[in-house]
Amino acid sequence: MMISFFNAFVKITAWPVQWLCFRTKVIYEDKSAQSRRIKGAAIIVSNHTSVFDYAVYLFVFFTRTLRFQMAEVLFKKKLLGLFLKCMGGIFVDRDVHDLGFIARSESILDRGGVVGVFPEGRLPRPGEERPLPFKIGAAYLALSSGAPIIPVYTNGSYFTKKRAKVVVGAPFFADDLVGSELSDKEKIALLNDALRRRIIELGEMLNDKTD
Repeated sequence: MMISFFNAFVKITAWPVQWLCFRTKVIYEDKSAQSRRIKGAAIIVSNHTSVFDYAVYLFVFFTRTLRFQMAEVLFKKKLLGLFLKCMGGIFVDRDVHDLGFIARSESILDRGGVVGVFPEGRLPRPGEERPLPFKIGAAYLALSSGAPIIPVYTNGSYFTKKRAKVVVGAPFFADDLVGSELSDKEKIALLNDALRRRIIELGEMLNDKTD
């Protein structure tokens, strides 16, 4: 309850500031299938361009409390770490083989919440192919929870004269893409590849609309 209240307070008070910084334009793959309103449990899967991706999505999906998985480095600064904790950030320590963040994510989804994942695991470095290869956490979470996946793409155009642009894709379920005859390892690998392809397709869709 406190996390939802704190999210609402931050969104309401920061709305004018975020509009000046991002001026986000939202594009839909199929608005009848998925708009900015998310009903029930869902997993948002997105490419990762900047630490501000999370801030943008807070306002794209304004009516829901987003619980994003966040790397340990963001919690090292005390004030930022406290803020992210109050916002409901899910702590992920990439240096330790601890899958506790998966259990916390599953618990949130079981309660009808929304979990966000950046499967690239880090920001791309200059010259690297984008998006980076996906870590398997998002695929595993989708298979274990049964929650629908909402693929989202951002162009990362923040604090510039150009508007930030976000593409919201049509939701789908992991079971729609993987067969029951496959092993768990094969299911995760297949779904992980499909997730990355979907994000690439949304990016191509955005490029086609802006050409």
